[in-house]
Amino acid sequence: MLKKFLVIAALSTLTFAQVVKAADVKLTDPNKMVRQVADNTFERITKDQPLIIKNNEHLRVIVEEELMPYIDYKYAALRVLGSEVSKVRAITDGAEKARAIKDIQRFIVVFREYLVATYAGVFTQYTNQQVEFGAPQPFKGKDVVVVKTKIIEAGKPDIKIDFKVREDRSGEWRAYDMIAEGISLLDAKQSELQGILRQQGIDHVSNLLEQKSQLPVQFRGSDTND
Repeated sequence: MLKKFLVIAALSTLTFAQVVKAADVKLTDPNKMVRQVADNTFERITKDQPLIIKNNEHLRVIVEEELMPYIDYKYAALRVLGSEVSKVRAITDGAEKARAIKDIQRFIVVFREYLVATYAGVFTQYTNQQVEFGAPQPFKGKDVVVVKTKIIEAGKPDIKIDFKVREDRSGEWRAYDMIAEGISLLDAKQSELQGILRQQGIDHVSNLLEQKSQLPVQFRGSDTND
């Protein structure tokens, strides 16, 4: 199931990054935010093809500069940790709790780098996919909105993608999860890591993700361990 999700994600995530200045993206409207970021994705990837062909690592630059400003990676990281965060909150010893909080802070930083590496690998799969947006979703009075899209590619079945977008305290919206054909990226990653977290702890999982994020940029959707 995870392998299938990663292959779907490789096609779908291509719709969600681009070279637009943060000031140009309307973060106060989740529908417009997703559409503006997606509309510019292929233009940037096409423009930078000479650099990408020369060195795949340039994809990290694109992701870092153009995608990450629109991803609520901190919230996503805490969602992946799940109950491990509650365990830290329950610690009563001051020194032990400080160490545990430090481990969580490191995990957030490492998880962000892991996302950069993952999305950079996804961008190696660019093959002219097109995006069709669903009707704009009402968002007034809500803190989470699901923006629906459909990935269309000639000769292949359409792929339905839902982006979960969250409003922060400043009133800005950023994506924190993607649901491809009913499979949540965060839920899949949490299921993959929960046993390791429980048995070996947050710091060990951070080490694993750090190692993966430092590998050369390439698509690894066929590897269920990535």
